[in-house]
Amino acid sequence: MADKPKKQPKKMTRRGFVASGVGAGALVGVTVAANVGTNMFKSALDHYVGGGETTITNAPGSEDWDTAYYDQQYRGRGAATEDAKNVVIEIEGEGIVLLKNDNNALPLASGTEVSLIGRYAADPVYGGAGSGTVDPNDCTTLYDGVAGAGLVVNDTAYNWIAENYSNYPKANITMDNPATASYYIGEIPWSAYSSDAQGSIAGTTALVVIGRGGGEGGDLSRDLLADVNSGVSENFTPNDETANYVEGQHELELSKEERDLITAAKDACDKVIVLYNGSTPMELGPLMSGELEVDAILSIGSLGASGAAAVGQVLTGAVNPSGRTTDIWAADFTADPTFGNFGGKQYTDVTDYYPTNYTGTVSNATAYFVEYKEGIYYGYRFYETAAAEAEAGNYDFDYDSAVVFPFGYGLSYTTFEQTLDSCAVNGENVEASVTVTNTGSTAGKCVVELYYSAPYTAGGIEKSAVVLGAFGKTQLLDPGASETVDLTIPVREMASWSSDEGGYVLDAGDYVISLRSDSHTVIAEQAVTLEEQVYKTDSATGNELANRFDDMTQYMKDNCENLSRADFAGTWPEAAADKTAAECGITLEEYNYADHLGDEAMPTTGANNGISLIDLRGKAYDDEMWDQLLDELTVDDMTTMLNDCAYNTPAIAHIGKPATSEPDGPAGFTSLTGATGNCAYCSEFIMAQTWNTELMYRTGQMVGQEALASGYNGWYAPAMNTHRSPFAGRNFEYYSEDPLLAGKIGAAVVSGAASNGCYAMVKHYALNDQESYRVQHLCTWATEQTAREIYLRPFEITIKESSTEMKYISDDQGTVETVEMPGCTALMSSFNYVGTQWSGGSHALCTEVPRGEWGFTGCIITDFNLYGYMDKNWALDGGTDMHLTYAAMTPAFQGTGEASVVARLREASHRVLYTVVNSNAMQGMAPGSTITTSPSPWQYGVWGASAVMLVGAAALGARCYLGARRNKQIEAAEKDEASAKK
Repeated sequence: MADKPKKQPKKMTRRGFVASGVGAGALVGVTVAANVGTNMFKSALDHYVGGGETTITNAPGSEDWDTAYYDQQYRGRGAATEDAKNVVIEIEGEGIVLLKNDNNALPLASGTEVSLIGRYAADPVYGGAGSGTVDPNDCTTLYDGVAGAGLVVNDTAYNWIAENYSNYPKANITMDNPATASYYIGEIPWSAYSSDAQGSIAGTTALVVIGRGGGEGGDLSRDLLADVNSGVSENFTPNDETANYVEGQHELELSKEERDLITAAKDACDKVIVLYNGSTPMELGPLMSGELEVDAILSIGSLGASGAAAVGQVLTGAVNPSGRTTDIWAADFTADPTFGNFGGKQYTDVTDYYPTNYTGTVSNATAYFVEYKEGIYYGYRFYETAAAEAEAGNYDFDYDSAVVFPFGYGLSYTTFEQTLDSCAVNGENVEASVTVTNTGSTAGKCVVELYYSAPYTAGGIEKSAVVLGAFGKTQLLDPGASETVDLTIPVREMASWSSDEGGYVLDAGDYVISLRSDSHTVIAEQAVTLEEQVYKTDSATGNELANRFDDMTQYMKDNCENLSRADFAGTWPEAAADKTAAECGITLEEYNYADHLGDEAMPTTGANNGISLIDLRGKAYDDEMWDQLLDELTVDDMTTMLNDCAYNTPAIAHIGKPATSEPDGPAGFTSLTGATGNCAYCSEFIMAQTWNTELMYRTGQMVGQEALASGYNGWYAPAMNTHRSPFAGRNFEYYSEDPLLAGKIGAAVVSGAASNGCYAMVKHYALNDQESYRVQHLCTWATEQTAREIYLRPFEITIKESSTEMKYISDDQGTVETVEMPGCTALMSSFNYVGTQWSGGSHALCTEVPRGEWGFTGCIITDFNLYGYMDKNWALDGGTDMHLTYAAMTPAFQGTGEASVVARLREASHRVLYTVVNSNAMQGMAPGSTITTSPSPWQYGVWGASAVMLVGAAALGARCYLGARRNKQIEAAEKDEASAKK
């Protein structure tokens, strides 16, 4: 048999070479891009996917020292979360406000058949959009909360609502993008209910749930008809609901569908109880009398993970409601002095100002403004002052028709008697003693509210007729039991800011101290006589006070009619209109770091002093050892640590600084930023309605325990801005219209978190009281008096009054001691401008006031740095230290070879390191400890995939090489064969 001819090798084609070469190049390119890209966004991936393990190596001889600075009570987040949910139930139970309860409609007897009706019965408001997001899948439903308390829920109506509510769009705030936002109320028309569902409510007690949400990056509609007709949003277009809108209707009044629902419930049910499921005041006057009058109303706020359980407990009387309103609830929001100057108007001649942004979602070339023309006369300060002026014959005003629920108002299932036992000046304080007695038949708690009225002269310093001066809350009092509550109002806190004096002025005269059940209802009062005082130094630090915002005060004088108590009618704020910056005498200038260099000497960097960060724990901010540590930092250390701080701070291993984790937000460690599996708390609105600082301290402690169990160190919360207007989209994140109440509640939460080593990054500092245009150079204008007395005050109280007892190792023998440290060691600045300065770059706002006057020694982080105006050098110059961003997304610091810039980087690093070293980030570390961090788990995946791709690229390269070699061999053989044939 003949041999088969040998198969001749084929030459590699050009296409084969190209394909192999391109493939190899692509694999190499993808490998390089993957490694470079993941390295650029390492902090983001670590945050969302998980970072490496940090290993602490203690110095020889210190291995057995007690470095458990904080008592970690939970070894896993699951148990911590469950206990946190119990805290939420307690908060909700104390924060619910009983607004109306005619004929003892509440509490309901166990076994009462109830009909949960209204869209929000099955689709409740648990949180809000943005940083306060709450996953509804992890929350107790209203059905379960009500049924769990022993009430019998009408399944027919509830199940129909649950199956159908999604067919009706509801309001949806999309962050900083009005083109996709919507403002539908979303209530299901009663006529759309099935006949079975309609018939099933007969003879039951109706629980009508009225809901309003909120969210970051957008405010509520002040004119629904105008907004739907404007065509601005592709998602807010005419439908059956909008056909019922009437001229001037806004989002916070009852819609036709809601009115029809209540009417149907009144016709069919034995009782009608309204549950207001929202965290901003609403116009509820129609429910108090007339054809829509209901039997009872509860303000239940935004419920969080487990708050619905408390709703059932309050309905049945297992919990006696003791909450009080944290805002005034007016009858007509359009008649409020803030209404016409909320939301912002445009400076039309600003057309190319910082046009760059890094999101692609908003145009940043223009500038907007909002003017606080009402000054200090907003909320109850206006309504109570208007009532006082009306009583004096100076103003035409009817309080009873203007106000539905006063500030500090709330009913109970029992009755209390309060007596003002004593009230007198003692040194620098007014001290009052109040005895509270439960005169009813049910155990309950009672809030004690002490107000002051300062002497006022028309044309003098503006003063509210009534201001909350102090408050307290009793323990649970059994029927017949009494408790004495002692309250103190520091005399200087009754002084008013005077720009003429550059300090606080206490006018001479009689100051009326009044015990009230709310901002309007006087129980008892006592006058105290005080002499004139002018305070030009800070109460806590003794540092000099001075006008810091003269430009803002002057702008308000030159460009606005400011509301004055001397003539409310004649100075009523006109609605804002577009205008030019030129006519207002202002210029918006872009920041150039080279114009702001000083004559500082170049700081030492990169030294080897043998100091580790842990050595500074418990030491004062100005301790000399800090300089030795800071000398060890390189410029790269500093820029990396300050420039890549989205929900973290990077590690600096050579000084023993670990990476830290700092999730959002005001609802707890929630899922917006990858912090899943933790408890979602009820809204700050409901927290403040408790008026209970002790409970808020325990809330902060619980957050701190969750942080320890989850490996978190900081917390982007609490949010401390002011309820200037009920239409503000983030009122659910903020405590109150009153700065004292907000500050005291906030200080308690911050102190509680700090007790477990979690540094609260209190936000949004400052005058960030609306969402509209917040990232479009929103110039916020207010007089210095308004800014200091109202909008800066909650931050001031929190900084000055929050504290913690902290453990540290004091010597080389491992001795553990405690030292009192500031509780508030971090702030977050805001997107808006304060006057013509971005808030994060304002030296007055970020340095002169908090650090120069109040004694703040912590760090300040920006809000998310995605916009060109949030210049990193401007922030350094102003006093903002860290940037909430990923380094790859934004420009780097400029001028890092300049002494001034390096000096500012050094001081910013000092503040950040001070915050970190006095936190739970140091848990387990003794002086002399070193740290190492393993690669992040996802890095192994990247490296493994890179290895596979590089092997593939090598194989393709080898294929090209071998193909070329084979082609040469074939060509040589062909040449030899051709020669042989010749």
